[in-house]
Amino acid sequence: MPNNLINFHSHIHLRQRLIISTLLSKPIRIDSIRSNHSNPGITDYEAGFLRLLEKLTNGSKVEISYTGTSILYQPGSLTGGNISHSCSSKSVGWFLEFILVLAPFLKHPLNLTLHGITSDPNDISVDSLRTVSLPHLSLFGISDGLELNIKKRGSPPLGGGTVIFKCPTLRQIKSLNFLDPGKIKRIRGIAHSVRVSPQLANRMVDASRGLLNRYIPDIYLYTDIYRGDEAGKSPGYALTLVAESTTGALHSAEAVSLPGTTPEDVATRASSALLEEIANKGAIDSSHQWLVLLLMSLGSEDVGRCRMGSLTPHSIQFLRDLHQSMGVAFKIKQLEQSNEVIASCVGIGYTGQRKVA
Repeated sequence: MPNNLINFHSHIHLRQRLIISTLLSKPIRIDSIRSNHSNPGITDYEAGFLRLLEKLTNGSKVEISYTGTSILYQPGSLTGGNISHSCSSKSVGWFLEFILVLAPFLKHPLNLTLHGITSDPNDISVDSLRTVSLPHLSLFGISDGLELNIKKRGSPPLGGGTVIFKCPTLRQIKSLNFLDPGKIKRIRGIAHSVRVSPQLANRMVDASRGLLNRYIPDIYLYTDIYRGDEAGKSPGYALTLVAESTTGALHSAEAVSLPGTTPEDVATRASSALLEEIANKGAIDSSHQWLVLLLMSLGSEDVGRCRMGSLTPHSIQFLRDLHQSMGVAFKIKQLEQSNEVIASCVGIGYTGQRKVA
């Protein structure tokens, strides 16, 4: 057994731990995966995520126990290139969310094509990844050549969507100092619909405007209607909202149609969630705290600082995982009379696989 083996338990936070292992080239063992469940072991989509990591690397080895409740993953070297992957029963966003962090450090620029569900009630949508996640990457100097194109949309349960993600390679990312959240100056949004009446997207826009116009006048929501082969295999509609501040801070929320719900219900859920997100303050969207914390850890050997709203349980566990695997300790300073914190750390000066010309 390797001396630098990282040990974890439970299927919770599995993706983030596999990504940390892959970046650090440290083998990882995860035990007790749903060991007490009626259907124990890893799921088909978790196995699919492991297969995707194998495609992105060269020489990775995966050992899964007979019951599926234990995984030993030995990452290979980061390669990249042109890759295609089908996303089984989980959404494209579930897979791509964590691959975003891996992509800049690959040896070759990544051209990744993913097939499956593009908007799902339980996972981040490709619209949020494109409008919020990618701008968060640009805070660290990852921007030129960064693209996320939605070729086909796919609603649950049958999916049928296609997304192409392109990412350049970097030798090293820069450190972050983002302490001024600014004030919200505008709200933008995308209301999309597939295999339903286009009028449903318009109803989402009207209902959302009715709520958000009480908060700020600068609102622009546009409809994105897909038809024919580009509309996937199942009907559905969703609304993604992004609020931008005077300093470039982004806060987002989204809602996806469910059986028995109306477009007005979707708009109300998304708009209310956005206002809650804005009220949480900070310079970073709460669903992207983990992404910023990881990139701060990988940054240059300098002190990075970021102002955030109250840390989510996921972010708190992520800080523990970073300390256990990387040895990075964050200083968390609570701001007076606020739920906000200043998170700071010294990066490890991580260098990617890109060769210096």
